[in-house]
Amino acid sequence: MNTGDQRHEIVVGADGSEPSIAAIRWAARQAQLTGAELHVVHAWRRPYDYGMPVDYSGADFETQARDCVKGAIAKALDDDRRVPVSSEVVQGPAAAVLIEAARHAELLVIGSRGHGAFAGMLLGSVSQHCVQHAHCPVLVVRGSG
Repeated sequence: MNTGDQRHEIVVGADGSEPSIAAIRWAARQAQLTGAELHVVHAWRRPYDYGMPVDYSGADFETQARDCVKGAIAKALDDDRRVPVSSEVVQGPAAAVLIEAARHAELLVIGSRGHGAFAGMLLGSVSQHCVQHAHCPVLVVRGSG
């Protein structure tokens, strides 16, 4: 399926949650089977202040994001890296960042957080947006697979 300007790469979203760690594991196995590279992406934003002044001068959100993605990769792959792995942290809305990162990828893999029996059957807003707007196939991983 590597045609045109498409890269032999699988992009996976990571936010440190158990579903995103499961997504990294799944994507790494798929990358190994297909000979693709694994590119782990973490999107971050400053917290909303809801109109109240908040002093964020001591906060380094980008470093926290880098630590989060490094920890997620370490936990998901247990130092068993049979495929090339790269990572990236990008400031912006998660869905937009993931769609752009996967623009030329073979596959985008994301975890979905379930919240109870009924809500767990639904996709989250980021998953839904990616499924509807990505330029490549999207796989949504549920649970801790």
